[in-house]
Amino acid sequence: MNYDTILVEEKKAIGTITINRPKKLNALNRQTIQELHDAFEALETNKAIKVIILTGSGEKAFVAGADISEFADFTVEEGGKLAAEGQKLLFDFVENLKTPVIAAINGFALGGGLELAMACHFRIASDNARVGLPEVSLGVIPGYGGTQRLPQLIGKGRAMELIMTASMIDAERALNYGLVNHVTSQENLVSLCEDLANKISKNSPVAIGYAIKAVNAGFKNTDGYSAEIKAFGKCFGTSDFKEGTTAFLNKRTADFPGE
Repeated sequence: MNYDTILVEEKKAIGTITINRPKKLNALNRQTIQELHDAFEALETNKAIKVIILTGSGEKAFVAGADISEFADFTVEEGGKLAAEGQKLLFDFVENLKTPVIAAINGFALGGGLELAMACHFRIASDNARVGLPEVSLGVIPGYGGTQRLPQLIGKGRAMELIMTASMIDAERALNYGLVNHVTSQENLVSLCEDLANKISKNSPVAIGYAIKAVNAGFKNTDGYSAEIKAFGKCFGTSDFKEGTTAFLNKRTADFPGE
């Protein structure tokens, strides 16, 4: 599939999506959101891909925000529709993928950029990364899940402060807050993500998909414990469970079929 605003690479078990609008600091517009959806959907259905890495082109930005020129003159109804469609098409879609998604934050991740990173299953940042939700400085609030995912990740008080002050924080503070899992140099960012992806890819993709679903359930208006019990039980009916337990008992490395 050909894309105008993103690049997609498949290397063994890893799919890498690079948002490629460097002149706009990789800002999200409607075309980019649609292309990201299509790319994630294609990689999700590719059984050879076990992990997806999402990053931005260049050394300045992961995603510096949404493309404000697209919605500066929107009405109330158009604004609500923009948020609803964007959340469904990309942000919620990424969060609920069965394939793990790692955000490689290479520079600015602001507004919609941070919201996209937070929709990924976890985040790794380069040491020059700067993150924040500056929407209130434009007279609007985060509309792609930022008011929900940020408190989940760093706590209500810190999230309220960041949102209300429209402040940016650096990579070390983001690490201290638990917003990112690791901080590394710009040149080592992708390789660290690939190392983690390779570790993940050795495990059962079916079990990982169930684990993602169970963890997410605990942050929604559902019973996370019940979701875990249900997912745990389903694992027993999979070929991956049979392979994993057989390999363990026979003291060999498991070769998961992903079924």
